[in-house]
Amino acid sequence: MRRDSRRLPNAFSLLVPLLLVANVPAFAADAKAGAAQEPQKFLRFVEEGRDGGRLETAIATYQNAQGQKVHLVAAVHIADTGYFAALNKLFDGYDALLYEMVKPKDMGAPERVEANGISVVHIIQKGLKTFLDLDYQLDGIDYTKKNFVHADLTAEEFNRMQDERGESLFGLMMQQMMREMMKGGGGNAQRMQDMDPMQLLAALSSDDGARQLKMILAKQFENMDEMVAALEGPDGSVLLTERNKAAMKVVKEQLAAGKKNMGLFYGAAHMKDLEKRLMDELGFRRTGVEWRVAWDLAPRGGRAAANNGAGRGGQVGRDERDERDETIKKLLEKIESLEKRLDDVEKKK
Repeated sequence: MRRDSRRLPNAFSLLVPLLLVANVPAFAADAKAGAAQEPQKFLRFVEEGRDGGRLETAIATYQNAQGQKVHLVAAVHIADTGYFAALNKLFDGYDALLYEMVKPKDMGAPERVEANGISVVHIIQKGLKTFLDLDYQLDGIDYTKKNFVHADLTAEEFNRMQDERGESLFGLMMQQMMREMMKGGGGNAQRMQDMDPMQLLAALSSDDGARQLKMILAKQFENMDEMVAALEGPDGSVLLTERNKAAMKVVKEQLAAGKKNMGLFYGAAHMKDLEKRLMDELGFRRTGVEWRVAWDLAPRGGRAAANNGAGRGGQVGRDERDERDETIKKLLEKIESLEKRLDDVEKKK
């Protein structure tokens, strides 16, 4: 299968928003009353040594004058098993846990066995789970708990709004790629070009490929704000803006019902806008932040192997390697299809 290796990193980067949009505490920072607050960062890559690191997501706490608290729990939709297990325990302590999920109006809380194929995005995310040797959010989080509250658009609302705007996930991602190509050598385009195609191809063929690919992706997440801005555009989008409005509507309802301590569990890409709405519209102030490890990227034989045993993060067995190789093949075919469609768009211009 032939492909232009110079364009492979840009095509591969189209998968990044799917980990942040759709489904170990480090520090706490106290806010000073009356002081202006800078926007919070909700996702970060922490480098460790020459070939290791970790991807971390933030849980930021906000409080209003009445003492009610809202915790913005940022998530990546595929992560280490322990990450989701720890979140399940954390969520038990909230009066209400508001969650994102575009699902049919008459569908209740998804059982874990039901979570296999609610949408094309979920199918791709499930593929990336195997591709990157991680677990999937809809498999790892127990949505049947009594304190869980749906805080998102229904599938019917989402589809109607997208039709009205002429919007689609693929279309937004294609627009993002086109913008980056038109920028030439500057800005975020330059950072994407810094993704070494030879490094990417080496990772795809390595026995340690899953961890190496996660390292490459985790470093790209540092550019999350730019990627989200490219997806959104000046008029926002249904994918982010309208879903955030729906989430805030439920937050207001829960506050009015007297909830004192609630969590809002959404993809990290949503959080900058959700924080702004929480502070500007409802008068909340940020009072603390803690960080949790979503991807432990220690080299083989290091912390990951010690924590996870011979399975995840360690030497993969032959069956697992074969399954991963098959998934890599299918995803590369999808990337090649995206490249072809991009070529068709360019030819029509």
